[in-house]
Amino acid sequence: MTRRALPLVLAALLLIGSAGQAQAAGYRYWSFWDRDGDRWVYATQGPSTARPADGDVQGFRFAVSEDSADAVQPRGTAEFAEICAKTPARDGAKRVALVLDFGTEADAPGGERPPAGRTACAAVGPDATTAEALAAVAGPLRYDTSALLCAIAGYPRTGCGEQVSGRGEPSAAPAEKEAEGAKAAEEPGDSGSGPSVGLVGGIAAVAVLGGAAVWQARRRGNAAG
Repeated sequence: MTRRALPLVLAALLLIGSAGQAQAAGYRYWSFWDRDGDRWVYATQGPSTARPADGDVQGFRFAVSEDSADAVQPRGTAEFAEICAKTPARDGAKRVALVLDFGTEADAPGGERPPAGRTACAAVGPDATTAEALAAVAGPLRYDTSALLCAIAGYPRTGCGEQVSGRGEPSAAPAEKEAEGAKAAEEPGDSGSGPSVGLVGGIAAVAVLGGAAVWQARRRGNAAG
C-alpha cells in the first residue's frame, strides 16, 4: 500500500471507532443467575428449563446490559440459610432461595420506579423449574410470545428486552436478547458472541476504502508511466 493510500485507511479506522461508540447500546431485561459458593454465575439455562435442587440460591437482576458478559449481578443477601430460615423443610418438596433485584432508577423504563429488592423462599415440588418457583413467590410474571421473561412481581409494567441507547432511551431496534426467561433469544451463551452490525459495517468500510486507495494508487502509477 502506498503512502497516499495510508491516510484513507487510517480515516476509515477512525470512522469505525466513532461509529462503534455511537452504536453502543444495551438491552433492558431481567438477567438470571445461579449462586455458586460465594459468587454469582450467569445461568446457562432459562428459568423455564432450569430445575434447581433443594437448597439452591438463584437470582434475577433487572438492568441495561450489552450482553451476558456485561450483565449486572444481583445485589443483597444470598445465603440460603438466611433466606429460607422461616420456611421449614418438608417431605415431598424442595426449597429454593430467590434474590430479586429490581435494579436502579437509571435502568428503569420511563415513568417507572423500581421496587426495593427482596428475597423469597419458594417451597415447590421436587421437579419444579425456576419459573415455577418464581411464580410461587413473585407473581405476577409477564412473558412475551417468545417466552421471554418480561416482568417479575409486575415490574416493569411495559416493555420487554428492548434495545436502548447509551442514555437509557429506547432505540428503534427491538431486542433479540434473552430468550426463554432471562436468556438471549439465541441462548444466553451465544448472546454477544457474534459481530455487531456496527462492527460488520466498519469492517466493510475498511475493505471498501482500502480497496479504493489501492485502486487510486495504481491508477496514478499507470498514468505516470
